[in-house]
Amino acid sequence: MSKVRDRTEDFKDVAHRSALSLGYDESKTAALLASFIMHKPRQRSGFTRAALKTLESIGTLEQFLMKHKKNYVDLHRTTEQERDSIEHEVTIFVKSCKEQIDVLRNSINEEDANSKGWLGLKGDNLNADTIAHKHGVVLILSEKLHSVTSQFDQLRAIRFQDAINRVTPRRKRKNTTKSNAAETSASSSLNPNMKRDFEGLGDPDTQAAPIRVQEQLLDDETRALQVELNSLLDSVQETETKMVEMSALNHLMSTHVLQQAQQIELLYDQAVEATQNVELGNKELSQAIQRNSSSRTFLLLFLFVLTFSILFLDWYS
Repeated sequence: MSKVRDRTEDFKDVAHRSALSLGYDESKTAALLASFIMHKPRQRSGFTRAALKTLESIGTLEQFLMKHKKNYVDLHRTTEQERDSIEHEVTIFVKSCKEQIDVLRNSINEEDANSKGWLGLKGDNLNADTIAHKHGVVLILSEKLHSVTSQFDQLRAIRFQDAINRVTPRRKRKNTTKSNAAETSASSSLNPNMKRDFEGLGDPDTQAAPIRVQEQLLDDETRALQVELNSLLDSVQETETKMVEMSALNHLMSTHVLQQAQQIELLYDQAVEATQNVELGNKELSQAIQRNSSSRTFLLLFLFVLTFSILFLDWYS
């Protein structure tokens, strides 16, 4: 048995001479060989780049929440204005991420509408799989954003509960101040008459009496203003509590709306899958009808040939 000769070096020489004859110098040849060994990374599509950007934005939002979590919850670290600014920034983050997810969802719907062929039927199964994959990516991004917003909802609930707890003791104190103010006003209404009686009995300093009366009137007006301001403060704090409760209910409603949007998206995916199954069923039915018609034709032809053969054999015999 003859030995097999290794012709690898001969092949390399022939390839090198062919490259030189085609105008490739040493640098171009080396670059071409390097491209065969180390492939360039595939260029990402616009949908993939947008999805990765949205995921990065959601990650940035989560890092922002983890960074400012203690400052937002602890009352002694920051003021109300700083907590409002944190809440405003988080709201802007969530809104931008939701807009990016809506853009991705709209691009999928447009691609799905453009991929349908004649009579609204999808012509390529590969394109349908790609669209289903993109729907899954959008659903994952929505769930990620919902998990981050639920964390922020818990922080807001803690803040609202602290605000309600701070407002509740104030009401009790204001009720006690109202009763004290009423008692002082009643006693003040009696004091001028008593003072006049004492002054009429024989007070030597008759010139100081009008000054004392004016001071007493000023004290009465001050107490009346204090009672009015306390009532205004009560109404303002009640309004503040109602606004806090309304804000909490509004945020909870937005959270439930987001959950309903995710459920609607899931129902849409199931509807798309059901539509694909119906289309496949229609294709199978049409193929079955064609097979049935062809089988009938073949059966009729077979019976005709068999009858003709029997008649021919009978005539021949």
